[in-house]
Amino acid sequence: MARIGGRDEVDVYVGARIGLRRSALGLSQSALAQQLGISFQQVQKYETGQNRISASRLHRAATVLGTSVETFFPPVETARGTGDDGWEQMRFITATTDGRSVAAGFPLIEDRDIRRAVARIVRALARDD
Repeated sequence: MARIGGRDEVDVYVGARIGLRRSALGLSQSALAQQLGISFQQVQKYETGQNRISASRLHRAATVLGTSVETFFPPVETARGTGDDGWEQMRFITATTDGRSVAAGFPLIEDRDIRRAVARIVRALARDD
């Protein structure tokens, strides 16, 4: 299994997905932590992949976040290491509150043309010309 900065890539992916779902629901780390009976620092560690989340706590988190446990895991093809660089992209976009907000809100834009326009704007702003 590949590692990212000493952390397992699946743990990083799962944590990032928890953070995205939490943000999409408008929950703070403290609010999620309270519902899980843990500290917000522990939620931070899960979301960065610094700490692994146990199966029972992941199940509780999925219940609190109103989704299935499977939602937090990468597709099997990605987990087997198909060379997809999505891991690195997921890590970067979830590293900041702004990135999590963009990632959480983007799929909620119903109009396909608007989503494409937003993507073009982001690419244009990201260019290092």
